[in-house]
Amino acid sequence: MSLIEIIISLFVLLGGFLSLLGAIGMIRFPDVYGRLHAATKSATLGVILIMTATFLFFLLYEQLFVAKILLTIIFVFLTAPVAGLMMSRSAYRIGVPLWEHSIQDDLKAKMEKDKKKSRAKS
Repeated sequence: MSLIEIIISLFVLLGGFLSLLGAIGMIRFPDVYGRLHAATKSATLGVILIMTATFLFFLLYEQLFVAKILLTIIFVFLTAPVAGLMMSRSAYRIGVPLWEHSIQDDLKAKMEKDKKKSRAKS
């Protein structure tokens, strides 16, 4: 087994492990916000690592430069965290409650300030 095979295998295993952690986090976390965090952070990195391993395999063993895989990596890297952020902000805006043991609510002050600004404009 060559060093390249070991590196590609490690990328695939680590990517699979991070995707598994994201799936477990979606089951175990108590509220929507924690579940979205698990889905977007660890699963995104897991997919990127698996796609990187795929790109390296085709590049080094098949001597094919597959630009579609690189575009997939960039697309996932840019869109998945933004989609998670937008879903969590939407959930917060419609009133989905935080976990009862949550200590800090950083978005509450900003939302109250925005409500005051919109009332002043009316």
